[in-house]
Amino acid sequence: MTPDRFAAARRRMVQAVARAVPGCPDRVLEALVRVPRHRFVDEALWPRAYRDEALPIGHGQTISKPSTVARMTAALGPGPGERILEVGTGSGYQAAVLALLAGAVFTVERIPALAVRARTRLDRLGIRNVEIRPGDGRIGWPEQAPFDAVLVTAAAARVPRSLFEQVRPGGRLVAPVGEGEDQRIVCWLHAGGEWELQELDPCRFVPLREGMGGR
Repeated sequence: MTPDRFAAARRRMVQAVARAVPGCPDRVLEALVRVPRHRFVDEALWPRAYRDEALPIGHGQTISKPSTVARMTAALGPGPGERILEVGTGSGYQAAVLALLAGAVFTVERIPALAVRARTRLDRLGIRNVEIRPGDGRIGWPEQAPFDAVLVTAAAARVPRSLFEQVRPGGRLVAPVGEGEDQRIVCWLHAGGEWELQELDPCRFVPLREGMGGR
């Protein structure tokens, strides 16, 4: 087995995330320790992979800060055996973290080239419980619904109704809501036929766009 020369850097990153995200569940932090973040960015960016910063992945998209991934994952609360829908595959890093915590992850990416790249990265890491589909994330993946939880990794002023409709009763939806610099992570719980809303931390995500993009 090839030695993991970034193992110590990854542990330091997770220690910093634990300080930045008080109360983050241990199982989320353990998943961050296990997923090699450097494998989800270009090799030229590997020296920066374990800093708490967003990094470019091409096509105007980014891989989120590790602390943001921790906040979103903790808010979603994925459990063993659960089926998760992710809207916005990007690099595949968030999907890899979810894959260690849930039963199956279904993720939609509007830029086909990013979807292909993410699939390659996940395959090389032996992560098999993630399905990726190029498509309009605003539509979700209705053929695989209902989901125990939905995680949206791009910001919108209003989350599309189609995504709420794909959450089973008792399930959760987490998304960044707002525009520009005025965004917050919001968690909805589908309880008793109603949606309970909780606003969480400020955040900064790329916009949730309609249709397909890139090549």
